[in-house]
Amino acid sequence: MKLFQRAQRSLFGEILDWMLTPLLLLVPVSIGVTWLVAQGIANAPFDRALENNVRTLGRLLVVQDGRLQFPLPQAARDILSGDDTDVVYYQVLDGRGQLLSGERDVPPPHSDELPTADMVYLHDATMRGKAVRIGSLWVAGATPEAPHALVQVAETREKQSLLATEIIKGVLLPQFAILPLAVLLIWLALVRGIKPLSVVEARIRERRPDDLSPLDESGVPLEVIPLVSSVNELLNKLHDSIATQKRFLADAAHQLKTPLAGLRMQADLAQREGANAEELKQSLKQIGRASVRATHTVNQLLSLARAEGSSATLGRQSCDLARLTIEVVREAVPRAIERRIDLGYDGAEAGTPGVTLQGNPTLLKELVRNLVDNALNYTPSPPEHSGVITARVLADPFGRVVVLQVEDNGPGIAAADRELVFQPFYRVLGSEADGSGLGLPIVREIARQHGASVQLEDAHPDQQPPGTRFSVRFELDDK
Repeated sequence: MKLFQRAQRSLFGEILDWMLTPLLLLVPVSIGVTWLVAQGIANAPFDRALENNVRTLGRLLVVQDGRLQFPLPQAARDILSGDDTDVVYYQVLDGRGQLLSGERDVPPPHSDELPTADMVYLHDATMRGKAVRIGSLWVAGATPEAPHALVQVAETREKQSLLATEIIKGVLLPQFAILPLAVLLIWLALVRGIKPLSVVEARIRERRPDDLSPLDESGVPLEVIPLVSSVNELLNKLHDSIATQKRFLADAAHQLKTPLAGLRMQADLAQREGANAEELKQSLKQIGRASVRATHTVNQLLSLARAEGSSATLGRQSCDLARLTIEVVREAVPRAIERRIDLGYDGAEAGTPGVTLQGNPTLLKELVRNLVDNALNYTPSPPEHSGVITARVLADPFGRVVVLQVEDNGPGIAAADRELVFQPFYRVLGSEADGSGLGLPIVREIARQHGASVQLEDAHPDQQPPGTRFSVRFELDDK
């Protein structure tokens, strides 16, 4: 039940409804209970007085000359005369049911009641169109064989009704006076109770657009702390998203500056006067290389941005890691042949149990492609020492783990550089490879998105050159 209907839900209104509705529903219940209690309280003294009157009349019965007599003294008549409010009737019957004194039309006792001497029975009835309360007393005869005489006193209930009404008024009127005060106090308590929400709202409104620092949880009620914590988590995510966008723009501007400057310089050289065909051909070749490098850099930047922002936007599905790795290796074979590198796959076959994980196939394929491209870029292949790159997928269905490895027989990576190579745009000193420095950061970010870890080690520590092995360890879901 809602006391106040609104077009939009209100926390203040919801709490007020749930507090006032039970309170107002209890009012009629309180009235009913008060009425019953008042009736019982009002009946008790009048019933005791009626019972005493019946017993007093019963003691007036005497036996004279073998006959039952009922001499009624003046004092007893005064008792039975009643007052201006109520009327009292009485009736005395002998053992044969003959009227000895009183009113003949007093209603008889209930027929299902067995007569017990000296026991007063009370019951309600109607006499002469008015509700009466009747007390009945069976008086034992002079001998055990003599039948019981019956004494009854009937009294109207006007004073009892007036007393009950006064009790009800005395109890309920203060309640009706207190009810509006209780509603007002509830209203004020709610206003004070939800004031911390207004304080939090004011803090948020007063913030500058660029202020994404967490909200202060001190002074906030315990019930509001989860809400503030959720807002702080959202602010942190928004801060990370904006930082990612800013970093992407800065990185893109920084990395595209060099190839674009090279393109402009080569274009100027090609347009200079007196350039022969060979110089023009060389300039165009440099323009082509710069454009390829710029395109590769842009693609890597886009891949990194997509990987960093994909956890909440790209869906996950069942992915066969072996199948994805084999596809990447096949796509990279022409480039490997061009560089005279032996590229191959050596691992679990597609469809093998334990190589399937929950992830995004596009990002997982990008992860494998970057590892293979990184190996192709940094693995030399001179005639006396041909380059070899091997990709493999190892499954451990019992340990619920699947591992992707890409290793080469190149110069390796020094221990001091193994953590730095995962930073954007970092390149090992002395390397002449044409890369952007974004491949390994993309690998680590995609692995993080899938709950995986990336390890870097020497592929052949007992040989020279030692080579490099990248291992990406995926924990499979227990489903």
